Amino acid sequence: MSYFAAALARTPAGWTAEELDLDGLTDVDAVADRVRDVGGEAETALLFVEEDDEYVAILRVDADDLRVFVSDSQAAESYPVAGIFAGAVEEEPAPSDLDDEEDEDPPDSEPVGDADLLADLGTPRRDLIALVTHERTLPSDVISEVCERAGCLDELETLRGA
Repeated sequence: MSYFAAALARTPAGWTAEELDLDGLTDVDAVADRVRDVGGEAETALLFVEEDDEYVAILRVDADDLRVFVSDSQAAESYPVAGIFAGAVEEEPAPSDLDDEEDEDPPDSEPVGDADLLADLGTPRRDLIALVTHERTLPSDVISEVCERAGCLDELETLRGA
């Protein structure tokens, strides 16, 4: 397993976390079912995936709703796990509030999916896009920043240390 996949579930008692093995899963619905198994009766469950410092994929599962974001649509060509997530989103890139900034170089990656999926957890669309398109920010750093804002960084760090 060359990727890191962390499922974090928010329950009334707090956040729980588990590292997931996604091998053998072929679509986002199967991945969502695996995340739901971790979350049980969680209000919100998240899955963060990063691989070889190339991309971050985020899956959010709320009740029967699931939302997906991938930091780099091109990663799907080289990484099958990224392909599972990128294949579940519309063909259009995630809208970027950064497009209006004149002095900003165009990003090397093209984020796709629902960039608003973490807005209520402390990372609005503009911040998520800025994090994933900043050239010196690694996918693991993006995950840490988002988890810190959501209040589940300790659970993530426990997984990484295991």
